[in-house]
Amino acid sequence: MKVNGTSTRIRALNDAFRSSFNGGQIYLTSGVAALEPAGKARLLEAVRTFTDFDEGNDPHGEHDFASIEVDGENYFFKIDYYDIDIRYLADDPSDPQHTRRVMTIMCGAEY
Repeated sequence: MKVNGTSTRIRALNDAFRSSFNGGQIYLTSGVAALEPAGKARLLEAVRTFTDFDEGNDPHGEHDFASIEVDGENYFFKIDYYDIDIRYLADDPSDPQHTRRVMTIMCGAEY
């Protein structure tokens, strides 16, 4: 995998957001929202601590998507990039002054 400087910056911003849940918005699909509290907590912790990125799940080296298994169920998380008003796609996801990160966490069956 060849990663350029922009991808490296996007990856760092995505890792900081994903591991802290600060610096953007997080949406849970209805299936994830319906999980019992302890299961939801395990899933959120698995997303927060995920580090098993490879060429198969991270072809651009930006750490913006992964599939994870928690309690025997498959889940996905995806980070998208919008302008500050969350109306349009971001022009430059490597610029945190003009980009709002939005992560969606969903059940595999909801994909």
